[in-house]
Amino acid sequence: MNLSNLKPAVGSTKTRKRIGRGPGSGLGGTSTRGHKGAKSRSGYSRKIGFEGGQMPIQRRLPKFGFKNINRVEYKAINLSSLQQLAEANNYTKIGFEELVSAGFASSSQLVKILGNGSLNLGIEVSAHAFSKSAEAAIQAAGGTVVKL
Repeated sequence: MNLSNLKPAVGSTKTRKRIGRGPGSGLGGTSTRGHKGAKSRSGYSRKIGFEGGQMPIQRRLPKFGFKNINRVEYKAINLSSLQQLAEANNYTKIGFEELVSAGFASSSQLVKILGNGSLNLGIEVSAHAFSKSAEAAIQAAGGTVVKL
């Protein structure tokens, strides 16, 4: 076996349809485009959402909802995650930098601490926002809350 006698597997290749090469080919004349109409012409491209003249779906359906431009998105971090982070690294203070370096948030995000799980270490936690239950749990464990 060498490069001169290699062939593709049987049935793996097909010959290309040679369209518009005269009537003898069987694909001449209209070149598989049918008779007349916009689709038979060169340069035709259908508009996005065009449904053959039928009222398109983006016009049949009503408008709804809105985007609140004043919405503030927070990255949610639970107390259970803070507990694990503090135990693993012997932290007494957990701030935004520690959360970013641990991979809980990116530097462009705002962080909110939520009260899911339990915290039994008295640590100082600083974040952009806290839920009421998280704030109460941190203070009950002997820690302090600092809002950035």
